[in-house]
Amino acid sequence: MPYSHLVSERIIMTPASERHWLRPPSDDRPTRFAYGADYNPEQWPREVWKEDVRLMREAGVTIVSVAIFSWARLQPAEDRWDFAWLDEVLDLLHDNGIAVDLATATASPPPWLTTLHPEILPVTHTGETLSQGARQHWRPTSPVFRTYALRLVETMATRYADHPAVVAWHISNELGCHNIYDYSDDAARAFRDWLRSRYGTLDELNRAWATSFWSQYYGEWDQIQPPRLAASHANPTQQLDFKRFSSDALKDYLRAERDVLRRITPRIPVTTNFMVMGETRGMNYPDWAEEIDFVSNDHYAHPGPQRLDELSFSAALTHSIAGGRPWFLMEHSTSAVNWQPVNVAKREGELARDSLVHVAHGADAVCFFQWRQSAAGAEKHHSAMVPHAGPDSEVFRAVAALGRTLEALTPVTGSVREPARAALVYDWESWWAVERDSQPSSLLRYRQEALDWYSAFLALGVRVDVVTTTADLTGYDFVAAPVLHVVPQALAGRLDAYVRGGGHLATTYYSGVVDENDHVHLGGYPGALRDLLGIRIEEFGPLQEDVDVRLDNGLTGTLWTDRIDLTDSGVTVLARYEDGDQAGRPAVTRRALEEGGSAAYVSTRLGSHGLPDVLGPLLSGAGVLSELPVGVRGQVELTVRTDDSHAYWFLVNRTDEPVVFEAVDGEVLSGPSPAGGGLVLPSRGVAVLRVASGATPFPHGQATA
Repeated sequence: MPYSHLVSERIIMTPASERHWLRPPSDDRPTRFAYGADYNPEQWPREVWKEDVRLMREAGVTIVSVAIFSWARLQPAEDRWDFAWLDEVLDLLHDNGIAVDLATATASPPPWLTTLHPEILPVTHTGETLSQGARQHWRPTSPVFRTYALRLVETMATRYADHPAVVAWHISNELGCHNIYDYSDDAARAFRDWLRSRYGTLDELNRAWATSFWSQYYGEWDQIQPPRLAASHANPTQQLDFKRFSSDALKDYLRAERDVLRRITPRIPVTTNFMVMGETRGMNYPDWAEEIDFVSNDHYAHPGPQRLDELSFSAALTHSIAGGRPWFLMEHSTSAVNWQPVNVAKREGELARDSLVHVAHGADAVCFFQWRQSAAGAEKHHSAMVPHAGPDSEVFRAVAALGRTLEALTPVTGSVREPARAALVYDWESWWAVERDSQPSSLLRYRQEALDWYSAFLALGVRVDVVTTTADLTGYDFVAAPVLHVVPQALAGRLDAYVRGGGHLATTYYSGVVDENDHVHLGGYPGALRDLLGIRIEEFGPLQEDVDVRLDNGLTGTLWTDRIDLTDSGVTVLARYEDGDQAGRPAVTRRALEEGGSAAYVSTRLGSHGLPDVLGPLLSGAGVLSELPVGVRGQVELTVRTDDSHAYWFLVNRTDEPVVFEAVDGEVLSGPSPAGGGLVLPSRGVAVLRVASGATPFPHGQATA
């Protein structure tokens, strides 16, 4: 049916909170996984479009994101609009049963806008103005940009409010990917307003920023600037606050677009694609999550020995950010990307395995960038569902096979990831603070330490949730909080209550050191956690890059040591330094409380290979054991999703060799068929088993690789 006829028909939809957000509004089929990609038909002649939808149906595609970078096409000049092509595309997709996640197209302003209003362009901390010619060349705090962008949003929302293909709104794209930190005059004004709201008075700001240091006292709000290029280290709290402000500024922009969409199309859910991956740190996503109707994430794997660990870690963190609800994998790659120093193609089985790891951690949608690989432009060497080689290719055959796998996994949709008994705390503000200038060591990488702990859980075959500092910890038997540097008194109190309530905590070097204003907790390190841990440290002992130390348990430490004194009789030394400046002193400690809980401290970086030897006994002491057979631990990742009646056990082969389960019960929804009561999980393979809630598919027996 042409769009001109559809606009007069009101599609009656249940409220977003009462329906599955992956189901098209006019679709009465059983809910299944959403499967698709970014679709950019504006890059291709019209005759390609029909071939696209034919191949989409062949591949099992159910949803595509459209119009993400289409502003210049939709509005070729300030006073001209062109929606005819998009009308045609949406009609074509709907006629073929493919739903649309419609973007607001505001991610990349067109050349006419930056020519007319160059004042929307971002400014770097050195004072350079960024030019057009790439993408995201706009200031998050620019009132001029916001006026034009919201006009576009309102126009699109009004036009497509009733189009039956549209099942979700996609605000902008990867907000903050290139423009999170803007140091323009617009940003300076907005920063001052944010500071007024946070501190109320200049006296309180001066206290929080410790402006008595280096004669930085502010007597007027207008004297405050963003932390631009300075003669030396900028004020530390000013830097931390600017990171908070920058995240909040983009969140405020997100709200502005969302409010327009909710006013005009209240029954269509709204999302934006986060980037929970790698070193993307500028956006405080846990703080953003409540602003949208469902969480979406983009993830791209990084090569290296922890490639699959990082993918799983990011998926687990996204699950936490989504509040345990199903979430949407908006982008990942079928094979190679274009932006890494060396862009390696995925090996056989990795396309499906990468996708299903996200599903295991709660994703009810699997989408790629992009549908058809671009023939030109900056991302022409980025893989797609239809590669340059066309549909007669291994990539497209793998894409179609994944579509069939997701169809087989339809019963899993809507289920939730079963909580683990262990948690790993991840804190954006600690991440921001410890990698700022003027630290004891510039070699410390917050995310790497957290990832190493996650890798240790995987090596031990123990499921772990990745949670933020606002999470309720009372349901966990064991909590790891590596490099939890920023610890306000309220958080310290919650951790103390957790341990006194019988919980088991482990933390590391450079934790508990400062409060929310980046002021040191005085009296000795680890500051706010000192009494809970039963230790005191007078001075840090960071290590040079090429220096390591031996521990008496056979492990090797790098990066950091601490000069630990024991202050409580309940503290046990689990390992000591054998050499280095701290030789003979404690390296790993554990304080047992009368209430039954414990608090452990690891004072050096042990890395992903050394941490299992320390983590294993701590988990055992907390009663947290692996649910996997002994022989496959470390080779297979286990994740469990549950609904009212069933549990779905995802078994992911992390190795390049087959893994044998000698005895397996339960129905195999996807993966190799059981043989002789066991199951052989192929290289880089995934099996999904359905069992009754509360049951296990491993009633007896061992497994060997």
